[in-house]
Amino acid sequence: MEVILLEKIHRLGNLGDKVSVRPGYGRNFLIPNRKAVPATAENIAKFEEQRAELERVQADALGRANARAAQLNEMAVTIAAKAGAEGKLFGSVGTGDIADALVAQGAECEKREVRLPDGPLREVGEYEVEIHLHPDVNATVKVTVVNEDAPAAA
Repeated sequence: MEVILLEKIHRLGNLGDKVSVRPGYGRNFLIPNRKAVPATAENIAKFEEQRAELERVQADALGRANARAAQLNEMAVTIAAKAGAEGKLFGSVGTGDIADALVAQGAECEKREVRLPDGPLREVGEYEVEIHLHPDVNATVKVTVVNEDAPAAA
């Protein structure tokens, strides 16, 4: 199935690219989410008329993502969780917990933007967590997981 991309999609193409995708991916994801349109002669002509507007929208989204990345790169969050004597958590710290901690500090962040390639955090310690804001923009946040039952240092 041939489609014209209406925005940049990671590992697929940029705005305006005509790409071949599997029919299910195009029909069930790209087209319903308005990320692409079928590559018909009519749609190609319509896209060329709207190209400048779509490029402006993409540039605005990139600018907003860069501004959010600058804010997030300076942030560090501490999450308290129950842990055993060796530092293993009695559960885990996942993407939702990290997103909630960032929102509590005043940042704009959604659960789906937090990337934990090795899975949830299961031990006490410091971690560098990547926040995926845009196909071209990632931010890094320092997350510290502490034992909530540990005595406070005086």
